[in-house]
Amino acid sequence: MAIQRTLCIIKPDAVEKKKQGAILQHLLDAGFDILAMRQLTLSRRMAEGFYAVHKERPFFGELVEFMTRGPVVVVALEGEDAVKRYREVIGATDPAEAAPGTVRQLYGASKGENAVHGSDSEDNGRQEIAYFFEAHQLL
Repeated sequence: MAIQRTLCIIKPDAVEKKKQGAILQHLLDAGFDILAMRQLTLSRRMAEGFYAVHKERPFFGELVEFMTRGPVVVVALEGEDAVKRYREVIGATDPAEAAPGTVRQLYGASKGENAVHGSDSEDNGRQEIAYFFEAHQLL
C-alpha cells in the first residue's frame, strides 16, 4: 500500500456541536497523520468553488448554504491507503446507513448534515488539499 493524502472537512454541524476534537481524535486513533489544519468560515465564493463539480445538481445551493453557515475545520491527512481507509473510518454518507463506530454514525444527523467531507479519490484528495493549503504549509 502507498502513502496517500486526503482531505477532511469537519462540517458546520459537527463544529456547532463542538465535536471537532472528538473527530480529530478518532482520525488520529485510526492511524492518520495530520499534515495541516485550520478553522475558517467558508465564503460563498470558496464553497461554490470547492463544490463546483456539483454545480448542476439540485442540492448545490443547499450545500453551499450549509457549508457557509458557520466555521469548518479543514484537515490535510496522510497515511497508508489514506483515501480508502478514511472513507471506511467516516462511514456512509447517510449516518443511518453508516457502520457502527464510524464518524458519521457517531456524529452525523442526516444525509445532508453528516459531520465530515471526505475526498473520493487520490487525485481529488491532492486537488482538495491544494484548494485550502499551500505546499509549504503541509508538515
